Amino acid sequence: MFKKIHSNRDPQDTVFSELKKEFRVYFDRTGHGWRNFISRYPKFLFGSMIGLMLISLVLSFTVFRLRDVPVKIKSVAEAEQPRPVSDGFSRIIQAGAALKETISLKKFIDSTMAKPFLSEADSVRLEEALDRLQNINKNLNLPK
Repeated sequence: MFKKIHSNRDPQDTVFSELKKEFRVYFDRTGHGWRNFISRYPKFLFGSMIGLMLISLVLSFTVFRLRDVPVKIKSVAEAEQPRPVSDGFSRIIQAGAALKETISLKKFIDSTMAKPFLSEADSVRLEEALDRLQNINKNLNLPK
């Protein structure tokens, strides 16, 4: 079961070297064909490269140009522009505060539920804590 298997494989033979041996003829033939084509028609290839660069230049300034969207005039109340950086930071701060409050509410709920007997005041506070958790969850999941 634990017998070591001995291989007579030459360590120099790898998958890449075997593939290279097998397909070298085709790659060499293709390489020679390209070299012959390049040496026969250098002016044509140079002109083609310049032509493609000019076509690319023309297309980049015409077809692929981004069009400006016309600006609609808004009232003073709508004129306030969104500030993504400050809005993002305020949302992060709100989420952090909500997380902190959620953790404290969870600790309160766990400690209250661990009691063997709940008084009426405990029941009321527990219900308020659960309602508050529900409100936090609702506020965080609103699309903004």
